[in-house]
Amino acid sequence: MSEAAQTLDGWYCLHDFRTVDWAAWKTLTNEERQEAIHEFLTLVEKWETTEAAKEGSHAIYTIMGQKADVMFMLLRPTMEELHEIETAINKTKLAEYLIPAYSYVSVVELSNYLPAEAGDPYENPEVRRRLYPILPKTNHVCFYPMDKRRQGNDNWYMLPMEERRNLMRAHGMTGRKYAGKVVQIITGSVGFDDYEWGVTLFSNDVLQFKKLVYEMRFDEVSARFGEFGSFFVGNILPKEKMEQFLHV
Repeated sequence: MSEAAQTLDGWYCLHDFRTVDWAAWKTLTNEERQEAIHEFLTLVEKWETTEAAKEGSHAIYTIMGQKADVMFMLLRPTMEELHEIETAINKTKLAEYLIPAYSYVSVVELSNYLPAEAGDPYENPEVRRRLYPILPKTNHVCFYPMDKRRQGNDNWYMLPMEERRNLMRAHGMTGRKYAGKVVQIITGSVGFDDYEWGVTLFSNDVLQFKKLVYEMRFDEVSARFGEFGSFFVGNILPKEKMEQFLHV
């Protein structure tokens, strides 16, 4: 039996994708729309207070294409807190005009494919920064879920630990080429959602997503073992521009 990778786990994560029901939204009066927007911005301000206290984080992006219109990415210490936030969103007036399009539940993860550090890893400042990240508010985001293949000779879970570690090390070297250009957050979702991991990429240059994902396809770990779900790409939606986004 192959050795299972051990993980370090940080904040729980919810990617919440919604589509705006523009036709229904237009039926409201200007005053009703303003009240709904103001109520929602008050909720976002609560998220900002939590982020300032480093007790969680969030990011809001508009999504390109027909899969969704907006994405809320939320990080919190417990799954219960994520559920409270999701429920709080659903209780707002604005949510009556936001149709659920997709969601993904996971937890920020680091694995022991990475070099081991002496001492308690949860006390390491660099490890803590990665497990409990403040999400970068870059111009663009890219999210996709993924699995490791389990077919015939290309069964990731039948490989010895050392072989998996070497493959992941080579994969990581490709990612390092994009340091300073792309920030990557890996969240584990085994037992939480339909895929095994969620990958969220942040960058101020949207073209870097294409370059990074394409180059990584040639790494053996992706070429032989990578299975990917839908890709979502979008643009930052700062609180100050939310009213403009919803204006009709």
